[in-house]
Amino acid sequence: MKDRLFFQSSVNDEIYYLKDTIFVKFNVKRNGISTSKLNGGFSNNFKSVFNHHLSQENIDYLENHDVGDYLIQHCWSLNIDSAYSTGLTTLARMKNVSIVTKSFKSLEVVALTTAGVRTNAVRAGDPAAYYEENGRFGTINTIILINAHLGYETLLEAFMTATEAKTVALNDLKIPSQYSNGYATGTGTDGLCVFSNLESSNTITNAGKHSKLGELIASAVCESVKKAVKKQVWISENSQSNALVRLNRYTLDINEFYDNLDYDKDLFIRQLQKDMKKQENVAITTSVLNLIDEFENNLIEKEDALKLACRINENCSSYPIKCLLEYWINYFIHLH
Repeated sequence: MKDRLFFQSSVNDEIYYLKDTIFVKFNVKRNGISTSKLNGGFSNNFKSVFNHHLSQENIDYLENHDVGDYLIQHCWSLNIDSAYSTGLTTLARMKNVSIVTKSFKSLEVVALTTAGVRTNAVRAGDPAAYYEENGRFGTINTIILINAHLGYETLLEAFMTATEAKTVALNDLKIPSQYSNGYATGTGTDGLCVFSNLESSNTITNAGKHSKLGELIASAVCESVKKAVKKQVWISENSQSNALVRLNRYTLDINEFYDNLDYDKDLFIRQLQKDMKKQENVAITTSVLNLIDEFENNLIEKEDALKLACRINENCSSYPIKCLLEYWINYFIHLH
């Protein structure tokens, strides 16, 4: 396998692209926290980390084998000592990795992310998909390299900040949960590793949202998640600026809608395709859905939500969008 060095951090960590794996060789002593089945939790002895794409053959193999054992075998294939490494697995392609660096004075944070969110996006608190089951694989995987020295409690705080930043990125993109009407806060199988530099004389004790380190972590993670999502599944700010995409978060049986439509269906769809990305229609759709959210979360009384949603919809100049919004309003507010 040909190694290709394509990035180096400020402390000379070497990041390699190995076709199905992003491999990071540490050139300083690092401690860290990892969600991996391989040396997961805290450690002061990490020498490397990797993010590995699972082929269908790999997935079939793991149906009857332990994930931790598989990761140890993968370490052997990389010619590294599994006792000092940790790694994440994903269905996302390594060519779609996003690497973002943020710095301030002598402080540097590097975030490496792969992401896929079309089928597994979920909101914390949604109905569970399983009680306990082995062999599930990360979908949004992020590796964070910090050039300063952090104790375990600060690493854990950095981990928390990074997790919140991932949620910010998904909410900025308006990515819906596949299991409820809410926005996704992640996927059901995410992975995260955060590492600090034990050799640094710069010891930092706070990685929360008020600190500069917390700002750099959040900024790097948010940007890297958005870029990785765009690379892997082509979801971006532009693709999400679409009335139909917004409506899909609150799913309804569209066939029932068309069965009761007193209008030429082909003409309706052609006009809808023209109107769905017009900014005015996106804004009106978003406003109506926000009122549905407010009603669903018991923040606005039903009568007020219904009255305001109908008033907003009256200003919609697109007949198809107006009809669809009326259908959504009737189902999610009026009939509830």
